[in-house]
Amino acid sequence: MAKIDVDIFMKPNSFAMREWHLEHVEKVIVRYVKGLSPTATSFEKRNFKKYSTMSNCTKQIEYDKKHGVTEEEVIAVMQKIRNDDSFLELRKNPDSVHRLDELEKQLTSPKKISW
Repeated sequence: MAKIDVDIFMKPNSFAMREWHLEHVEKVIVRYVKGLSPTATSFEKRNFKKYSTMSNCTKQIEYDKKHGVTEEEVIAVMQKIRNDDSFLELRKNPDSVHRLDELEKQLTSPKKISW
């Protein structure tokens, strides 16, 4: 009986949903940067207050980093939002650009270690 090399058939995938988490990072950043519409309903306002704060956005991005998304990919998503034509409407709003700057500063600042 011939020995079968397992490495040929089965390669471990420690981050099986990495692409999904990368897409999720983009969605979270866009949702936070876009902000709240002036014509938002009370339900939308409540959900925005609950899920689209700076702290919740950074928590979700940190969670995605634990699942295979790298710091460089997060920065690349932010650069894509700053430069890509598909996000032109988002960049026209000065508040959105300010929120993107604040988020980038929050994510790239050194983390405080508590003992």
